[in-house]
Amino acid sequence: MSGKETKQLIADVFQELADTLETGRSVSSTVALTALGSEHAEAELIAAAKNAADKGISVKVIGTQEIDYSGIESYLVADADEGHKKLEELLTEGIADAGVTMHYPFPIGVSTVGRVITPGKGKQMYLATTTGTSALTRVEALVLNALYGIITAKACGIAEPTIGLLNIDGARQAELLLKRLAENRYSIHFASSNRSDGGAVMRGNDVLAGTCDVMVMDSLTGNILQKIFSSFTTGGNYESLGFGYGPGIGEGMDKLIMIVSRASGAPVVSGAIEFADELVRGNFKQIQAAEFAKLKQASLDDLLKEFQPQKEKIQEEVVQPEKEVVTEEIHGVEILDLEDAVQQLWKHGIYAESGMGCTGPVVMIAEKRLSEAKAHLADAGYIEG
Repeated sequence: MSGKETKQLIADVFQELADTLETGRSVSSTVALTALGSEHAEAELIAAAKNAADKGISVKVIGTQEIDYSGIESYLVADADEGHKKLEELLTEGIADAGVTMHYPFPIGVSTVGRVITPGKGKQMYLATTTGTSALTRVEALVLNALYGIITAKACGIAEPTIGLLNIDGARQAELLLKRLAENRYSIHFASSNRSDGGAVMRGNDVLAGTCDVMVMDSLTGNILQKIFSSFTTGGNYESLGFGYGPGIGEGMDKLIMIVSRASGAPVVSGAIEFADELVRGNFKQIQAAEFAKLKQASLDDLLKEFQPQKEKIQEEVVQPEKEVVTEEIHGVEILDLEDAVQQLWKHGIYAESGMGCTGPVVMIAEKRLSEAKAHLADAGYIEG
């Protein structure tokens, strides 16, 4: 090592020590933020980035403005689509550890775990889940939502998170399945309702009090609760409280993507960046992999199959075409028909994937096959012609 390299190494060590003393952080993370597509001005997202940078988080802001601020690096793009591509690039190349964005087409099987501050006691609580679709049947989705919430809470430092299931359709069946999973030696800690009859099924009072660490529900209910908790003081057009809709969790998800709303203001976007930073420093990816390995040992897949409703018809086996990069979305397919629509395109040699967009389920397709794919789906009755 040359003298110059030695001096640089020493300088880097002292800078890291200085950062630790100043921020109390021994591990740094880098979070990319897309600043375009919000209902608020780009300046609102930049303010969020500055708030996070002041807390020692390195932020890469993807937008149209050059930002001269310590801890922030600007990446200039022309529009939101270009910004999304830049986000993918930063994550794929390892330049950013996590991304915060207003829209991401998660595949079926991936959904987001939000975090709110409950008004009853000011306690933080995880909402599992708030966007996306964990599974195409309700009970299976609720079970996976619970497990995704446990993974997220553990990565944020809660060693034994307690879970409660909101009193909605499917909660009792999901509770039975989760208890079967616990009998198979996967560690689950059930909360007890504040109501006199107790139990792991939570009531509205428990939502306000934050009775459990992880509140389990379907993603549509979670999305509504997230919005209410975030903006009940503002009338709904500006989210001012909390940490956003959280990370996309799922066994095949290899990127840490945090979702915020187009209505999210600087406090929530800043909270989402901090949430991402917590997950990075908590070794989120390692914890997620370890938990899925434990779930396999506990025979999760077999238990889920037992609770699956039997289909009346057996699907013919379809060979998957060669993979293509899918960047376009086809909307209008019913959620229960989504996988069948993908199979329909595979029959015609068109590679497609199922996903979940901002407004509902989508079929992901390569740009060059978009028109052809739409025609096939329209002919088969999956979308309007």
